[in-house]
Amino acid sequence: MPITTCVFDAYGTLFDVAAAARMAAALPENSEISENWAKLANDWRLKQLQYSWLRAITDAHTDFWQVTQDGLDWAMEANGVSGARLRAELLELYWNLAAYPEVAKMLSALKAAGLQTAILSNGSPTMLDGAVSSAGIGQQLDAILSVETVGIFKPDRRIYDLVGTHFNCTAAEVLFVSSNGWDAAAASGYGFVTVWVNRGGEPQDRLPWAPQHELNDLTKIPALAGI
Repeated sequence: MPITTCVFDAYGTLFDVAAAARMAAALPENSEISENWAKLANDWRLKQLQYSWLRAITDAHTDFWQVTQDGLDWAMEANGVSGARLRAELLELYWNLAAYPEVAKMLSALKAAGLQTAILSNGSPTMLDGAVSSAGIGQQLDAILSVETVGIFKPDRRIYDLVGTHFNCTAAEVLFVSSNGWDAAAASGYGFVTVWVNRGGEPQDRLPWAPQHELNDLTKIPALAGI
């Protein structure tokens, strides 16, 4: 069945989640993270995801901005840094994350070919609106779908249901793209055609399902969509 709809995870897929710590570390006043910013960013992202899973399985949902703050607080303590100014600066930079360099051209190619495009993310609507606006890609997206509609984080199947409900399409018509191997795998089990964007060259997660495709960036997405 031809692909009609291309759906993207947001953080780590379209938006560079390491950018906040990297940009903060480049400022002279943040010399305390100048050498370990990459570890801080990695710890922040890992805890952000872990807290989303724990909240999902314990029925303790909150929005992704709270999870993001909680993850940062843990990461800062784990890396021996503190301070309200640095914390506020990192959160402000996270709210305005840059898109990866190939994103705008890739989305434009999909839209020019008549495909529907969307974000499907754990992010809260306000977070996603901020990132999309900052990256300047709003005109290339037909929908921004947030888990807040359902009140539980990925990979709950009800999240993937949002795509078919919004676009009135079948799962087989959807090309789903995520930088999270577990997300791509779960979406594959759901029935989407899936792409894992594995920028870091990580091993595949040991799960009952696997992504159909693996790329190291987003440049080949239009070809996989049949353009």
